[in-house]
Amino acid sequence: MDKQLHAMRHSLAHIMAAAIQNLWPRTRFGVGPVIEDGFYYDVDVGEVITEDDLPKIEAEMRKIIKADYPFERSEMLIDEAITWAHEHNQDFKEELLNDLKRAGTTAVKELDKASLGLEPDDAKVDSVSFYTSGGFMDLCRGPHVASTGQVGAFKLHKLAGAYWRGDEAKRQLQRVYGWGFNTQEDLENHEAAVAEAKARDHRRLGQELDLFVSSELVGSGLPLFTPRGTVLRELLGRYSQQLREAKGFQRVWTPHMTKTDLYQTSGHWDKFGDELFLVKSQKTSDELVLKPMNCPHHTQIYASSQRSYRDLPVRYMENTTDYRDEKSGELHGLSRVRSLTQDDSHVFCREEQIEQEVAQLVQAANEMYSKLELDLKFRLSYRDDSDAYLGDADLWQKAQAALKKVADMSKLDYYEQAGEAAFYGPKIDFIAVDALGREWQVATVQLDFVQPQRFNLVYTAADGSDQTPVMIHCALLGTIERFLSVYIEHTAGRFPFWLAPEQVRVLTVNEEVSDYVDEVAAKLKAVVLNQPLKYNELRYSLDERNESLGKKIREAENAKVPLIMIVGPKDQKAGEVSVRVDGKESKQKLDGLGEYLLGL
Repeated sequence: MDKQLHAMRHSLAHIMAAAIQNLWPRTRFGVGPVIEDGFYYDVDVGEVITEDDLPKIEAEMRKIIKADYPFERSEMLIDEAITWAHEHNQDFKEELLNDLKRAGTTAVKELDKASLGLEPDDAKVDSVSFYTSGGFMDLCRGPHVASTGQVGAFKLHKLAGAYWRGDEAKRQLQRVYGWGFNTQEDLENHEAAVAEAKARDHRRLGQELDLFVSSELVGSGLPLFTPRGTVLRELLGRYSQQLREAKGFQRVWTPHMTKTDLYQTSGHWDKFGDELFLVKSQKTSDELVLKPMNCPHHTQIYASSQRSYRDLPVRYMENTTDYRDEKSGELHGLSRVRSLTQDDSHVFCREEQIEQEVAQLVQAANEMYSKLELDLKFRLSYRDDSDAYLGDADLWQKAQAALKKVADMSKLDYYEQAGEAAFYGPKIDFIAVDALGREWQVATVQLDFVQPQRFNLVYTAADGSDQTPVMIHCALLGTIERFLSVYIEHTAGRFPFWLAPEQVRVLTVNEEVSDYVDEVAAKLKAVVLNQPLKYNELRYSLDERNESLGKKIREAENAKVPLIMIVGPKDQKAGEVSVRVDGKESKQKLDGLGEYLLGL
């Protein structure tokens, strides 16, 4: 985001706050940062703001913009600012200011810093800045444009609830969202893109296409997949397994719960302890958790036998469901869930085998996303200088250099990003670009020198010494649920033929062709597809209802069935079927139907 656009959006947040205070004079303000496509402000106006209020707020903002008030900066000592907040009944601002006084910016979350204009590494705070426009003054560091008349085009578009400082134990405020762009044309283009994204929303399509459901009795973040949705899950998982089996991976299975000791040893307990579902035995004193990831389990399969350098690499894979105790406010369709299925893989190898092993996993991921028709970008995710990582710095440098070498050898068009590594090692992240140009992290290949040491994993080297293997983590899809949220929206529910839950629907014109439909069904039943899934039976259905053909066609098209076959008396007489694909019809001989389908 360029600096001018950032300043415009920051100024719009300020103007919106002023407009809200004009309409609701007793408003108490939380934070109001700039975000990717605009801005928001968290407010408590003493009543509920509704969608009908947004045009009123916009109209008040336009008055302020038309007045072209200058943005005037001033400073107060921290104690003066606290007094100001108290006298103006701005208790949320007062809380932030007291935190700043007591512990500096270390007590303030990154989101609050962004709103206040504080830098991430600011420490002691002696004074704070305010900006005034017209009669409205707000605690803020800026930047702002010169005056309220220089803010471009905007629109308020959404309301949401937001707990103060993201803490569910604190008061819930209302979050008012706005878009902000340089020109009206940019705003309209963005609005059209948002409308298209809404039409592709995987939650809506999941319901319309009968892919998955939710149940209050089952719980939030625990989606239930219908027969059609289960086809998608299983086909994607099976394709991922095929690609990895071709690279020498073997299937393993691990239980869905474990003693807490496992994650204390791996380091996950200290890092992700608040994300774990705790399980208490009624029969023993064992303290258990539902597993949030699989790598510690796989280390124990490796550790169950003595290993020689000749045995390496050892490659395990497991498509399995994990569980993470996500906050209810962060759950979203399939993209953020509490039960997540990973197509997980782990390689235990010698250091000199790293390049070959990583390279073939990159190759498998590229093959998968090429077949799924998703363009990829690549990110080399490194550690930063913080203490959020385990392991020796020299090992990290070695691991990061190894991944960079593989990325160069594989001719990946990558960029490097510090601070995005896993806590135990650097990684290559595969970033999918969907049909709307949005970017999503999907596959990942991670290098790990840390966990093998923590679990005392060894192999016997050629000289008879005990050596520690390197561990490589990989998931081609990542989390299947999250991948489906991306892919449903990317395809708008129009899945490629090989992946469609229902590939063919046969529609009858009338009852006269009932015997002929049986012949067509026999041909379809005999078709065994082979690309990209081996030995994959054709998925078809028959619609022989006494309904009009037009209605049957509309229903099949609404269900996004990729291939519709129509069978009438004329087709029976000619020994053929009418085939409808993307609204275009052609004729296919019954005897050649199998070959036609295999060619799709």
